[in-house]
Amino acid sequence: MKSKRRFTSEFKAKVVLAALQEKESTAELAKRYIINSEQINKWKREFKTKASLLFTKEYKESDKKTDQEKQKLYEVIGQQKVEIDFLKKALS
Repeated sequence: MKSKRRFTSEFKAKVVLAALQEKESTAELAKRYIINSEQINKWKREFKTKASLLFTKEYKESDKKTDQEKQKLYEVIGQQKVEIDFLKKALS
């Protein structure tokens, strides 16, 4: 039994943007990316219905929160690196 394939959001975006450019037919894209053409059409419909959300205030605020969370994580990683380097020097 085949396991269900999972596609990353980056892959989906790449395929949808290629489909929206209309340089190739959906069938050609499906063949190139080895997926069903109906799947591409489904992703296109989903993209078109949700594209306006990118410009909403809530999306921008959630994006800012994500950036702040990333910054905090980078700070923690930096602090841990300093501590690890200190402990390595202490042990040698």
